[in-house]
Amino acid sequence: MCGICGELRLDGRRAELDRIRRMLDRLERRGPDHEGSYSDGALAFGHRRLSIIDLSVQASQPMVDAELGLALVFNGTIYNYPRLRDELQRAGHHFFSHGDTEVILKAYAEWGEACVERLHGMFAFAIWDMNARRLFVARDRMGIKPLYYSQTGEHFRFASSIQALLAAGGVDTALDPVALHHQFSLHAVVPAPRTVLQGVRKIPPAHTLTVEVDGSTRLSRYWRLEATRPAEPRTEAEWIEAIHQALKDAVDKRLRIADVPVGVLLSGGLDSSLLVGLLAEAGVEDIRTFTVGFEDQPEEKGGEFEYSDQVVERFNTRHYKYHIPNSEVLRRLPEAVDAMTEPMVGQDAVAFYLLSEQVSQEVKVVQSGQGSDEVFGGYFWYPEMDAAQGSHLERFRSHYFDRDHAEFAEMLEPAHVGEDHTSVLIDELLNEPGAETFIDAVLRLDTTTLIVDDPVKRVDNMTMAWGLEARVPFLDHELVELAARMPPELKLRDGGKYALKKIARGLMPDSVIDRPKGYFPVPALKYVRGEFLEFMRDILDSQAARERGLYRRAYVEKLLASPESHLTRIKGSKLWHLALLEFWLQRNVDGAG
Repeated sequence: MCGICGELRLDGRRAELDRIRRMLDRLERRGPDHEGSYSDGALAFGHRRLSIIDLSVQASQPMVDAELGLALVFNGTIYNYPRLRDELQRAGHHFFSHGDTEVILKAYAEWGEACVERLHGMFAFAIWDMNARRLFVARDRMGIKPLYYSQTGEHFRFASSIQALLAAGGVDTALDPVALHHQFSLHAVVPAPRTVLQGVRKIPPAHTLTVEVDGSTRLSRYWRLEATRPAEPRTEAEWIEAIHQALKDAVDKRLRIADVPVGVLLSGGLDSSLLVGLLAEAGVEDIRTFTVGFEDQPEEKGGEFEYSDQVVERFNTRHYKYHIPNSEVLRRLPEAVDAMTEPMVGQDAVAFYLLSEQVSQEVKVVQSGQGSDEVFGGYFWYPEMDAAQGSHLERFRSHYFDRDHAEFAEMLEPAHVGEDHTSVLIDELLNEPGAETFIDAVLRLDTTTLIVDDPVKRVDNMTMAWGLEARVPFLDHELVELAARMPPELKLRDGGKYALKKIARGLMPDSVIDRPKGYFPVPALKYVRGEFLEFMRDILDSQAARERGLYRRAYVEKLLASPESHLTRIKGSKLWHLALLEFWLQRNVDGAG
């Protein structure tokens, strides 16, 4: 929906509006419709708006309520804001706008920090309490909207992207060795609060952070996902019906809560196709769908048109189809890397970037299928993990980690190698209480931690780079809570996502339901050859890469000699992992800080 930023001085000085200006310049693409700033002594806010709800100027931000003594910047959408607004009006609050932004202000005035427990949606926001001289920042339960910050003895700054914080200056850009271990073990996922940069952190999902003007902070968690069976058992039919209803509700609210048209990113896979089917089932007419495809490689197709076309025909959608040649992928790849708030290796990042460019010319909001595989057990490695022997960590690591610690040590220069940080973290998360079985623990880890900094972040970054808001019904927290209680066998049966397949049966073509898992593939970034190989070689052989002293040359040369022989356990290119991080650092960090 927007880009937000702010600064709180901790040294008694006034906030520097020129730094807000520099951050806003880096956030412009997230919010092309309006820009605003606000200052109050030590505090300054900046906001770039993408107008989705209440398109009037009354809903512009930063939003200030002088009567309450509160100011707010907010990125996201609150889907239950009409009900909350009614409740707050009955409590005596008066509204001057008609959207969800002001509801957050009044909710904070009424319920304090506990207001986040009542918000249903995706959000990252900051509230300045003028009377208490206190800053309150919050992030949604599923981490759908980003919120980064940097803190020194002089200031606390936050923004929707790392690039905005770097533009403000004063950031320690040294590489974080713990984050590097996560980056190269978990497909470029660096769980909050870390990032690859020592001087930048991010608010974890389902957390709030309170910052006082003396620099003291308090981090609080307001939601946890329970992955245990309910006290009252349900039959399979009851589970399927409950999931069906919750998913319909999630899709419906993400359609209705908008004052602009809403489309669907249609990959041709079960997840996005089901979203189209549920919209049609609800009686929605003139559904707009968007699909992208790329050049094939001998090992893999680059498009899913044969399946998306069947969905379009079944539901008679207003369809937009785009085919991107490899030459265009390589030419535009630097732009996509510039749009990454953190380095991401998912091969479909550029796909979403190029698709979003086209989609943004037609609509401002789309629904997307991210989250269904994690919530409903759709990945091929889940059954493999389930059948494996050993501890939770051993079963997970042997089927998921991109490289073991020994290879990590072989890859990096000794100065960047420490302990096996990723194993320590994953072991801790898998063994947290509240998961009944091993697979319950794995799915909870994926849903609450790993997905946040891979597909969810990727879709937010690539769509918002074009002023396009992506909504993810499968990550509706009420649906996620329900699914987490469902027995794992109802998820993993029949190759995974059994519940969704049951819901889809009869609603859409069987060929779409029973097909192999689909996504937005870019085979040229998986089977690295030709000009893509030369592109990566140039990056890793560059003077900047050599002077950085991150990678051992022997390891780099081994991958360059035979890139297609070195894939991760889930079939990612190890060479691309190295090249992407170096390229991201060159384009986003070198010369900053």
